[in-house]
Amino acid sequence: MSNFLISEAQAQAAGAPPPGGGIGQIAILVIFVVVFYFLLIRPQQKRAKEHQAMLAKLASGDEVVTAGGIVGKIREINDNFVSLEVANGVCITVQRSQVTSLVPKGTFKSA
Repeated sequence: MSNFLISEAQAQAAGAPPPGGGIGQIAILVIFVVVFYFLLIRPQQKRAKEHQAMLAKLASGDEVVTAGGIVGKIREINDNFVSLEVANGVCITVQRSQVTSLVPKGTFKSA
């Protein structure tokens, strides 16, 4: 009964590994890391730098879109927060980092 439970694969002797197999696997891993860097990491870093540059040049009167899709005109800006006028006399405060893009002046027309 115990012979039935022992796998034949365990009973066989291990063969010698193919020659040069380790170098090929390392080369494939290096190529994978390089492709991963150029297709995913580098473009994300570029977008982050562009976003930081856009946040640095924000000024009062700029028209922006937030991450939540709110469009408004900047009335007041400080280090961490931006006050947006979303309608006549209606201002909201959002985090500066939540501003996703600038829109051309005249795009936002408050009612």
